[in-house]
Amino acid sequence: MSAPPLLVTASPHVGAGDSTPKIMWNVVASLVPVVLAATWFFGPSVPLVVGAALVGAVGAERAFGRRGTLADGSAVITGLLLGLTLPAGLPLWMAFVGGAFSIAIGKLIFGGLGQNVFNPALLGRAFLQASFPVALTTWPLPGTAETWWALRGDNFALPFASARVADTLTGATPLGRMKFEHQPTALWDLVLGTTTGSLGETSALLILLCGGYLALRNYLNWRIPASLFAAVAVVETLLHALAPARFPDALFMLFSGGLMLGAMYMATDLVTSPVTNLGCWIFGAGIGVLVLVIRLWGGLAEGVMYAILIMNALVPFLNRWTQPRLFGTTRIAPGR
Repeated sequence: MSAPPLLVTASPHVGAGDSTPKIMWNVVASLVPVVLAATWFFGPSVPLVVGAALVGAVGAERAFGRRGTLADGSAVITGLLLGLTLPAGLPLWMAFVGGAFSIAIGKLIFGGLGQNVFNPALLGRAFLQASFPVALTTWPLPGTAETWWALRGDNFALPFASARVADTLTGATPLGRMKFEHQPTALWDLVLGTTTGSLGETSALLILLCGGYLALRNYLNWRIPASLFAAVAVVETLLHALAPARFPDALFMLFSGGLMLGAMYMATDLVTSPVTNLGCWIFGAGIGVLVLVIRLWGGLAEGVMYAILIMNALVPFLNRWTQPRLFGTTRIAPGR
């Protein structure tokens, strides 16, 4: 009786319990409560805008991506995250174009999943911000029981046509009121999300809980949001102590705007964040400092999107500078 042939394969030889599709679809599931909360506050415009961004992202993946890549769920995540960065009254065609741009230019042009440099959803949001600044900065107020079913804007405006003037009240975001009018917003409103802003600015507490679920499952590196929150809290506390009339307190900065969504879901993107733990600490802290610089001294009220994109560009350098020393060797200078 002959012995069975020796099978030689590449490592690892023990498969992990998690796979890319499993992680991605868990992230999708954790975003569902966030979308539902936004729908509770802003009405039927929310599923329309998020759905349009989702269709654009999935459509671009299907048209230009490799066969079978839709199953990994990455395009769905991109569409959902992009939709959550948009205002409820945005015309649907703009959300669709943003979703298609996020996948085609933000991911596929780099070679597909795992090779993109920037977070695709934020790159799509930056494209829309540069192309349609007025529509991207028109913030409808949350609905009431009487007005919940009304659209938050002219969602069905035709492409490149002037939007119809809708009977929808709009207002400045809490960050805008604080920066340009020096008017604070109640902390409880920021925590629950009963304020104007993008769809992902609703219920910071819920976003924190959903992101915490991913951290417990080890689907994101908790060091990134931890260092981001710590940097914002420490720097803003010092600034507020020095000039309380000029700088708001740390809790306002932490719970206002898109900081929670950006910290828990976009900064922690497995592809565009550092692979080393030390790199993650530096990456998160850098985002936090840049957010404050843009919010406090820049021309924009919000800075999460640009802060993450800037730090995305530095990730290759962080990976190299923080690479652990191999056992038995000396550390090699980054320039060699």
